[in-house]
Amino acid sequence: MAGISTSDKLDLAVFISGSGSNLQALIDACRDPDFPARIAVVFSNKEDAYGLTRAKSAGISTETLSHKGFSSREEYDAAAVSIIKRYDPDLICLAGFMRILTPVFITPFAGRIINTHPSLLPRHGGEGMFGHHVHEAVLAAGDSESGPSIHFVTAEVDRGPVILQRRVPVLPDDTPDTLAARVLAEEHKAYPDAVRMIAEGKVSFTAN
Repeated sequence: MAGISTSDKLDLAVFISGSGSNLQALIDACRDPDFPARIAVVFSNKEDAYGLTRAKSAGISTETLSHKGFSSREEYDAAAVSIIKRYDPDLICLAGFMRILTPVFITPFAGRIINTHPSLLPRHGGEGMFGHHVHEAVLAAGDSESGPSIHFVTAEVDRGPVILQRRVPVLPDDTPDTLAARVLAEEHKAYPDAVRMIAEGKVSFTAN
């Protein structure tokens, strides 16, 4: 994969907006000396995101940049690029980052941004499909299974190549909450696995 060296651990920049449970899964994975990545910085658009506390507790550098006050997504993304380039990350991991990135951000890091989505893409993806909206859509569609998808990020929302998926059954008495909990538990396993696959050269970005 262009821009990523497999000769050493990958330097990760993890983007969050909230509690950072997937960030914690990555922090825990990186504590294993054999895990082929380390977190260089955690970035958030919200100063009160609990994930920043997780990062600081683990001794990880943090950066915050509120999206408020910017006239456009593009203007915000340009400012974010300036901050993140200082850390020279090999891979950017969107882990509950509640903003849609524009080409202003994606282009400089093309093929080096991954995201997690709580459904089996391409089902129930796209703009506006996040969090409980996804699980409600899965239940409304009568799907028999769901699960997280870890995928590369492209300009088309949730349309980048899928790296891996984990499947969970949809139970007859499921609610959005119970389904979300089951999917999230698998997401915490899948995200570090996807990072490992990239670091070990088992998967690389190919444009659709």
